[in-house]
Amino acid sequence: MGLLSAEIGAKPVHLTLTRDRVRALKAGSPWLYADSLRELPPARPGSMALIKTKDGDIIAKGFYDPGSQLAFRAVAVRERRLDDALVAARLERAVAMRQRLFEGADTDGYRLVNGEGDGLPGLVCDVYASTAVVKLDGAGPAGFYNAKGIAQWLVQRLPRLNCVWLKHRAGEDSRGALLLGERPARPVVFVENGVRFESDVVMGQKTGFFLDQRDNRKRMQPFARGRRVLNLFAYTGGFSAYAGAAGAAHVTSVDLAAPACASAEVNWGLNGLDAGRHAAVAADCFAFLEDAAAAKEAWDVVIVDPPSFAPSKQSVTKATASYERLFAAAVKITASGGILALSSCSSHIDFPLFHQARPGTICDSAVGRARRSAAVLGVYGQPEDHPFPAACQELRYLKFVTHALD
Repeated sequence: MGLLSAEIGAKPVHLTLTRDRVRALKAGSPWLYADSLRELPPARPGSMALIKTKDGDIIAKGFYDPGSQLAFRAVAVRERRLDDALVAARLERAVAMRQRLFEGADTDGYRLVNGEGDGLPGLVCDVYASTAVVKLDGAGPAGFYNAKGIAQWLVQRLPRLNCVWLKHRAGEDSRGALLLGERPARPVVFVENGVRFESDVVMGQKTGFFLDQRDNRKRMQPFARGRRVLNLFAYTGGFSAYAGAAGAAHVTSVDLAAPACASAEVNWGLNGLDAGRHAAVAADCFAFLEDAAAAKEAWDVVIVDPPSFAPSKQSVTKATASYERLFAAAVKITASGGILALSSCSSHIDFPLFHQARPGTICDSAVGRARRSAAVLGVYGQPEDHPFPAACQELRYLKFVTHALD
């Protein structure tokens, strides 16, 4: 079974650039928006397409979605052919990289394929122990790749896998579909740096867990030992379980969703940790911080990992204000000499805006707004299994900054 959709057809769509994007494409930028193309001819989403200059020179091969603002994603620039063999080679390269990263490590939950960063735009695959979750980012990737063929390739290459689940995007009618094996009847248990978690691959957010904070969770462990920790927007308690495993005196996990709090309790228990050292609180984090400040509460370590506040460029100004208000409130309840970690997964909030060694950035403004001072301990991003093209900084989305407060 092939790795590309059988419906692509032998005759690709020809698309002509309206402005000079040749250098960016040759440098590895995988995206062309609709306004970069002279025409948007009718075609099935995911149709194979050629990008040509106004002089007729072919620059890139990829797939086309006329119904999306992101109209073209480049798969091949220097390669002569775009076919199953190229996709298989990219998959093999991705697998080999993860095997180097995690061989001998006490981790069996990781991102196996990270879309554009692995030369396979719109294709994501996460592995949780013996279960793989495939996700296709929109109608274009769904029409271009053959999900069942990719599932078969994965199982042949990674014999440990016994289930491949296709996770649909948020807002679609169904949560997903089984590609190979048996539908998971319960959350899948996996290990990350020796810490055990469950991932609800069918009903959970994204593919069931936020794997991109793995390295940052481990980074916070030395600070948590013997101290009181507050984990805001905890979801299923990733940072919380790491802190508990490191010997935190007590951890409070706060999330608006009661089911997420319940899962955080499960993850705490999976690691054999004392239930009396953990409290999962279903509450709005803004309101929780306001109440905590009024009660003059303080924590030694505070971790703030909110969902994206900026889904588009138009929302950046409003999102910036929300981040500053949230982070300033977190500063206020961090004990003197405590550690504060601030994070953003909004791709439209770039590193210079979030944190840079100058006044006016989000983190700096939040600390000043709370009338405190801080030393920056570290500035981090996404881990090695979440690569991004050097020519596409938009995909460098994760920011994580640790501070020591006065």
